Amino acid sequence: MEGDPDLQFLLQGGDLLKVRSPSWKKTRYFRLQEDCKTMWRESKKTFDKNHTFSLDDVSAVRIGRQSEGLKKNTEEHVEGRCFSIMFKGRRKNLDLIASSEEEAKQWVRSLEKLVFNLDNLNSQQKIEHWIFNCLKKADKNKDDTLSLSEMKDFLRLINIELDDDYAEMLFKKCDTSNSGSLAGEEIERFYNLLTHREEIDVIYGEYAKTTGFMSPEDLVSFLMKEQMEKATLADAHKIIEKHEPDENAKAKKLLTKDGFLMYLHHPEAMILNPEHKDVYQDMSQPLNHYFISSSHNTYLIEDQVKGPSSTEGYVRALLKGCRCVELDCWDGSDNEPVIYHGYTLTSKILFKDAIKAIKEYAFKTSDYPVILSLENNCSVEQQAVMAQHMSSILGSALVTAPLGDGMPTNFPSPEELKGKFLIKGKRLNKLEDSFTPEAAEADDDIDVTEEEDSNDDEEEQKEKKSKKKLKLAKELSDMVIYCKSVHFNGFEDARQNLSFYEMASFKEGKAEKLAKESANAYIQHNVDKLSRIYPAGYRTDSSNYNPVPLWNAGCQIVALNFQTACEDMHVNQGRFLVNGKSGYVLKPAFMRDSDTEFDPVTLTRGAWLKHKTLHIMIISAQQLPKVNNKKSSIVDPLVKLEVYGVPADVAKKETSPLNNNGFNPAWNDNFQFDVYVPELALVRFVVEDYDSASDNDFVGQYTLPFNSLKMGYRHVPLLNKNGDLLPSAGLFVHIMILDAE
Repeated sequence: MEGDPDLQFLLQGGDLLKVRSPSWKKTRYFRLQEDCKTMWRESKKTFDKNHTFSLDDVSAVRIGRQSEGLKKNTEEHVEGRCFSIMFKGRRKNLDLIASSEEEAKQWVRSLEKLVFNLDNLNSQQKIEHWIFNCLKKADKNKDDTLSLSEMKDFLRLINIELDDDYAEMLFKKCDTSNSGSLAGEEIERFYNLLTHREEIDVIYGEYAKTTGFMSPEDLVSFLMKEQMEKATLADAHKIIEKHEPDENAKAKKLLTKDGFLMYLHHPEAMILNPEHKDVYQDMSQPLNHYFISSSHNTYLIEDQVKGPSSTEGYVRALLKGCRCVELDCWDGSDNEPVIYHGYTLTSKILFKDAIKAIKEYAFKTSDYPVILSLENNCSVEQQAVMAQHMSSILGSALVTAPLGDGMPTNFPSPEELKGKFLIKGKRLNKLEDSFTPEAAEADDDIDVTEEEDSNDDEEEQKEKKSKKKLKLAKELSDMVIYCKSVHFNGFEDARQNLSFYEMASFKEGKAEKLAKESANAYIQHNVDKLSRIYPAGYRTDSSNYNPVPLWNAGCQIVALNFQTACEDMHVNQGRFLVNGKSGYVLKPAFMRDSDTEFDPVTLTRGAWLKHKTLHIMIISAQQLPKVNNKKSSIVDPLVKLEVYGVPADVAKKETSPLNNNGFNPAWNDNFQFDVYVPELALVRFVVEDYDSASDNDFVGQYTLPFNSLKMGYRHVPLLNKNGDLLPSAGLFVHIMILDAE
């Protein structure tokens, strides 16, 4: 982008009005640092480190008064001058006002272009960009050379702690001019020594049989023998054409070691099967035959007691592919329903604002249907307002009648419901009654509430229910078509008395008990119906529970607190990583058969039993970040391997820790796992910073379905705690999956 006018605009920077409240609006000078990655805010010409942010942390830049803060704290007449910078994770939006509409557009255009370019660097370019920035930071006196002390600073920046003697030896080896500092080609030699990967040399040397380079035939041999891929010479030619940086080698149809490494870093060659990245499953099955990415109390962005409610909660969840969001609705002032966690100190947002945000962001990540799970605590009057808002804002995208003619006997498919919204809530009568003109008017005095506090005993719950009985507005009731909320009274009662569209919500503890003690009955129940699981009431800190046992029981809507970065959310992200990140993953055939005998606990013989042996060699890691950005602390990395699935498949193993090397640690450790039900299994790679005195610190992780693993030598990308990509970091592994005898 050198010389690009948008880049030059950001490097020059300018004044913007930062907005925090109607009365707090202050001018701040923003500009891009020379690393073309860090934005800083200057005040009175002094650099304030606490007010910098990396463009890697930006999720979106939105023009206009789109954020909650700008809607609340600014007037309509400044609409065109406003824009917001949205961040990944829990960081608050940065709401800004430019001096003119043209300048606002310039800021947005320039920031979007740079964020896009950074996101689309390949792995090798990201590594080089990162190392280049660290070199510039280490060069304290800005003379474009590195002294010995600056070289040591640089090594610490890239997460290596070297013995002083070894550091001096490395320095002298590169200082061919004997000037006491490294410059030009000496720095390049130093870089090459640092980034040299012996494991790549060994693999490349094994197959580079044509005058020391890889020919198309050599590459086909590597792909078939090591990577277990069906490869042709035409495939090899395409790889060389696409990844070989040396034009002379490319002209001779040869792949150099650099080209080979570039290929191994490309997404199509990494551990996730590229065929599983886009929608690859049959999306024409009934809706309840899919696991559905689901969020609990979506409006909360922190804890469940006093934290803020925000439409940002919906935006973030939907952009992560969530397909079922929750709305806790209560009577508000001026006849406007509000959303908040009832009987707590959490702040309130308008119901209509939440619906507008959902409408805008519902289908940006996935085209497949979104379920609005209503926790309705409103009066009949405000329920009618809710219905009016949903009807006017969502329009024809809202499903208000069954698809097709006549009374349906099964769910429509995600494919048929593309771009549609479904309402989950109470209904005054059976759906069948709407097809029977002579059906009696239903009683509108029913219990419209659904979730119970898991800390209440049975008597307290009964007392609460009698107090909480509210009337249900017909306008709202009629919008509930395929997801009618009912209470669960046992599997036999459900089989005999409930229609396919009548679904129960189970609190976490009850669902886990059923999944453990009556797994097969639960699975059969979920062949015909939908089940929603929600966290226990004691999780006031917005902590989560393990979703895997509930998926093993066929439960589709396993709702988690998306705002909490944790192992359970990592596993959830791994489950929905595939199939186009559509938020829908087809359940295995043995969980879609009403006569299934599958039980994940007892694990009797059947079509689900496909015993595999998984061999994983953890070879090395690259560019691991410092923990919590600690400058002084060098990572002592170890790698944990975890398998999730049916109880027989659950396992954890780990490498030994390596001291003081987060840049290029190498283990070459081998591990073996038995996997009995691969269609339900997930594999998680976790990197931690070892600490002998306390708990290890989290560095990065990556989770994916077992059946989406690619065999052979593979790079594994790493995600941070929030589930966002760590730009340069990764693992290098070897995977082999064999049929067990």
